[in-house]
Parts: sequence; C-alpha cells; structure tokens
Amino acid sequence: MTRTLGRPQPAERRRGTRCCEGVAPREALDEALERAAADFDVLAHPVRLRLLEILARRGGEVCVCDLEHALPVKQPTISHHLRLLRQAGLVDTARKGLFAYYYVEPAALAALRARVGQALEALAAAPGGGSER
Repeated sequence: MTRTLGRPQPAERRRGTRCCEGVAPREALDEALERAAADFDVLAHPVRLRLLEILARRGGEVCVCDLEHALPVKQPTISHHLRLLRQAGLVDTARKGLFAYYYVEPAALAALRARVGQALEALAAAPGGGSER
C-alpha cells in the first residue's frame, strides 16, 4: 500500500470506481462555499476586524476622524476598509454636514456571525475536522 496524506490507500483501484464515496456533489455546495469565502474574506484583515469591534462597542455613529485616532493607519486606509465593510453590508453611513458617520448594521452582523459559525461547525463535523493530528 502507498500512503497519501497520512492515510493508507489501496495499491490498486479498479477503473471506474469512486475513490471518495460520500462526497456531496460540487454544485450543491458551491453557493454556500462562495458565501463563506466572501464572509471570511471581509474578515481577513485586522483593520476591518478592529473597525467592526470599535463600531460595535460604541453602539452608535462614529466619525472617520475619530476612527483615525483609534487605529495606527491613516484616514484613506480607514475609508478603504470601511468601504469594503459597507459593500459587505456590515456597516452603513449617515451624512451629517461634511462628515460621514459609520455604524454597525446589527442584523447583518448577527447573520454573518451565524454563517461563520455554521461554516466552522460544518468543518468540525467533517471526518477528521475535529481531530488532533
């Protein structure tokens, strides 16, 4: 027998037999996987995570100028990350005069938390997903 990825494999498999029985059809998972990837992508930067944390903790509208004092990056970088969070639907903005005030969309954040939790649970429930190596 040869070993692949630490698991014993038969030395020979008959042509036409499936090697991965029980794997769901790809089409059934594509939409859920694409959404999970998009969720993880929006959370993949520490500045975006910190912005979400600040906005959620403040519980109200926060001006970009105030966010600049709380982060080690400049205003254009903050605005870039806020734009990505806004495109993801996690934050929204209210204009007051010349200034934009950002706030968390609680329902969107709760939905994101549920989707990420489900994705992680699905990974943990998969064979080998919760085991120590």
